[in-house]
Amino acid sequence: MNRSSNHKALLPGTLIAAAAGLMISVIPGSEVAMASGDGQDSYSNLPAEIVLTGIVRDFNERTVAGGHTDFEQRPAAGFGQYMNNVADTLDEDGKPVFVGGGQKVSTQWRDSSGRNIHPSLYDASMGDSAGSYRSGTDDGGIASAESFSQWYRDVPGVNASMQLPITLRRAADSNMYVFDDRQDPAFSSLGGFFPINNQLLGNSAGETKNFHFTYELATEFIYKPGEGQTFTFIGDDDVWVFINGRMVIDIGGVHSAVNQTVHLDRLDFLVPNKKNTLNFFFAERHRTQSNFRIETTLNLRSAKL
Repeated sequence: MNRSSNHKALLPGTLIAAAAGLMISVIPGSEVAMASGDGQDSYSNLPAEIVLTGIVRDFNERTVAGGHTDFEQRPAAGFGQYMNNVADTLDEDGKPVFVGGGQKVSTQWRDSSGRNIHPSLYDASMGDSAGSYRSGTDDGGIASAESFSQWYRDVPGVNASMQLPITLRRAADSNMYVFDDRQDPAFSSLGGFFPINNQLLGNSAGETKNFHFTYELATEFIYKPGEGQTFTFIGDDDVWVFINGRMVIDIGGVHSAVNQTVHLDRLDFLVPNKKNTLNFFFAERHRTQSNFRIETTLNLRSAKL
């Protein structure tokens, strides 16, 4: 789906990581620490890059022989963001579970800095703004728990998979790491996040690109209380993020680019100064664009999938 203009500067102007050759704009209110401007990189002790390796799974769209019913599907209530179709916790295999009965988002829940947040993190006492849902329920273009269970599992005859690394680059003089398909050298010439063009099951029918796939990451990080650690995703279509097995980002549905942020100091189930887990689940289900941007101050490391 199409990208909306969700990349706004935290400070007046744009944060330029000249040394890294990277231009970075961040969601309003993002907790990015900056150096003093004396020409020294106060975060030079941090790695310049973080490489995360996940699994991409390719699907045929529902309109072709052997296609998957959930891909190139329009939700009954129309395109848009749907929440609450996926359970709040991962199953015993570390996979998301479809429960249905979700709702289409009318207005976003936002923190006091204007960042979109998961409704479970809403706190009026902190200056947050409440969002709202459209009346009624909708499964967001997902047929069933069975069909959804195939999204992030290898299923012979249904999908094909391979490993896929992405590189998050640290902005000079900051602790913010970014992957953006529009800036990354491996993707910038592709017109979006299209990691498997001409690979696996091949391009979508009548297209020069592959629009129907999922991507899964399993990572670890050290939680440092009080340091304002954040994780933000901006893109489309479906994205769910779980920390220590509990949902913290819900951008379900078939939609243009949507952002959502989790502020880790708001979570009461983290282990301070120890390893915690972050699992990331993405799906590209519909033409005509694929957008994918991660912004985080977490020093993530790949974990076993």
